[in-house]
Amino acid sequence: MCGAGICLVLQGTKQLFIGEKMLRHPAGHSFASLVELPSTRCVFEVENEQPYVATGLNIDHNALVRLMADIPPSPQASEPTPCFSEALADRELLEAWDRYLALLDTPADIPALAAPRERELLYRLLQSPHGALLKQLAQDEGKLVQVKRAIDWIRGHFDEPLSINALAEMSEMSVPSLNRHFRAATAASPLQYQKTLRLRAARQLLAKNNNVTHAASAVGYESTSQFSREYSRLFGYSPKQDAQALRSNSHDVTYAVV
Repeated sequence: MCGAGICLVLQGTKQLFIGEKMLRHPAGHSFASLVELPSTRCVFEVENEQPYVATGLNIDHNALVRLMADIPPSPQASEPTPCFSEALADRELLEAWDRYLALLDTPADIPALAAPRERELLYRLLQSPHGALLKQLAQDEGKLVQVKRAIDWIRGHFDEPLSINALAEMSEMSVPSLNRHFRAATAASPLQYQKTLRLRAARQLLAKNNNVTHAASAVGYESTSQFSREYSRLFGYSPKQDAQALRSNSHDVTYAVV
């Protein structure tokens, strides 16, 4: 899931590793995120020989803003907050999601009913434990919005040198405030977040038969030895070993974009 979105687990269990945190989502649980998180691994558990099944919704910012206009405003959070949330879906949310997905069985109804059913689903999400997070997405200001601005820049320039001072200025925050709120939001510092993006991108290049030196250079590393050390620390294998395994599918190397 890229950008702002929510995932609902329908069957099986997902384990998501973000920094040092392990998040476990069994069936009936939902996970919302405002940005791409620096996840390093995602494990899908099969239960009773039934595969993992989930559905997701990319949040339409404009639709959310329009809906928020009909809902009383709530105070902004002043303390650092994560840019993701977890919750057990209640009956009202599950029923709204079921009505939304039911349109797949009647494509002719989609032009007339998709928008109102999506609005209903967004409303139920706002009334759920995800509401505080989504309300911040609809706002034009606030610490989480400023952190998201920094995250978006890093994602678009992860292969370039990162200046924390410039990033803080761009986000209209002091350096200490940026570091504090960024870590609270993503479970990583800006430099750690950039490093994870670089190494994940390099892993994709290695899977496509790129050599280690080229992969390291392509994602912004000047030192191949430093790249190899950090790669091994994150994924548990040297780049060369992992590249061979990736191409032969000989070990579990699954990670997720959330």
